Amino acid sequence: MAITSLTLSSMCSCTGLQSSAPPPPPRLRICCYSSTQHSVHKTLTHIHSSGVIACLRANSAELALKAAHAALSGGISVLEIVMSTPGVFEVLQQLVQEHPTTTLGDIMVDAQCGEVLYIPGVMTPTEILSAYDSGAKIVKVYPVSALGGSQYISALKRPFHHISMVASQGITIVREYITQGASAVVLSDAIFDKEAISQNNFNEICRLAHFAALQGNEALEWKKRSTLK
Repeated sequence: MAITSLTLSSMCSCTGLQSSAPPPPPRLRICCYSSTQHSVHKTLTHIHSSGVIACLRANSAELALKAAHAALSGGISVLEIVMSTPGVFEVLQQLVQEHPTTTLGDIMVDAQCGEVLYIPGVMTPTEILSAYDSGAKIVKVYPVSALGGSQYISALKRPFHHISMVASQGITIVREYITQGASAVVLSDAIFDKEAISQNNFNEICRLAHFAALQGNEALEWKKRSTLK
């Protein structure tokens, strides 16, 4: 399996990163995987067109695989799995084989992956500028809810309107972040509900994923209409 950037396909129906880190070092990076190679630009475009990145944490490879399938069935098209998940690379490899046109990745402390799209985690304006000057095409603002929520994104976008940002941590309402300038949001518990995970309630995860995907689409459509006015 090649380590590379990815593309993604249309929504499913529900049935039943390279270079050394800029100083100060990014907290998180997302590396993307695929069975075929596509441009980093195309991967970035697809993240922008999705609006939602689902973030999965699980205590077993089997649980991660089932939860991922439920989320993808619900309409999620960009999915990341944290490195602490047992068998994370095997899970990603199987998902890539089964969903070759979906954007999949993992959260890594460091990335020396060759031609991949990586998303460095940032908190401050200095970190955002350092990451951008070092070649990052998009950054992840984390922990956004602790930093001021959507209003913090709005404040950051004023001087950094040219830098794409993903908002992450504690997000439940997608639209308020997208409308304030975020290119996408990371959703974890809002999709992979802890109670649903503990009860193996994958239908609920599918339902939550479908709702999240709809939120992302609606927020992006609203943002598009607003810019045309």
